[in-house]
Amino acid sequence: MKPIKLVMNAFGPYAGLTPEINFETFDEKGLFLISGDTGAGKTTIFDAICFALFGKTSGEYRDAKNLRSGFANEDDTTYVDFYFSHQGKKYQIHREPIQDRLKKRKGKSGESEYISEKEKATLFFEDGRSISKLSDVNDSIKEILHISFEQFKQIVMIAQGEFRELLQASTEDRTEILRSIFLTDSYLNINDKLKTRRNK
Repeated sequence: MKPIKLVMNAFGPYAGLTPEINFETFDEKGLFLISGDTGAGKTTIFDAICFALFGKTSGEYRDAKNLRSGFANEDDTTYVDFYFSHQGKKYQIHREPIQDRLKKRKGKSGESEYISEKEKATLFFEDGRSISKLSDVNDSIKEILHISFEQFKQIVMIAQGEFRELLQASTEDRTEILRSIFLTDSYLNINDKLKTRRNK
């Protein structure tokens, strides 16, 4: 998975729309590092990417239900737009967390009323297709990336020292993760067939 662009609105510590983060700037650099002082917002970037893809945050102590900025305007919508490519195809995913937003019309008493909105997600394909059913979006992301949320955290994020989880995983777990990344199931099937023939 290669990140292309990230946009956040009323997300985490940010009150409104943030300037887009264009990862294509680093195309010629190969690997790049997201660094900064404590509190600079590094983990917020990881949280936004992770939330966009899986509806969960990268950190162990961050609740996806509390991603809406406490500084956001009452009528602003909290959302993340993430553009990425994988195996030569481009995708865009738009996801909004559960959030309470101000109703456009006031209640009968004249006081402001709030509405609780459910999590929403839309996945856009480069051929113009899109899907918006939450379960379908989640299934499609897993099918595209061939990894689960837990595996994504272990091998892609490397956030706040969590890379050790992959290093400390059992041989069986590491094998499963690497098999998912490099799509080596076909080789495993050949191996199993050869074992069966040998046994016969």
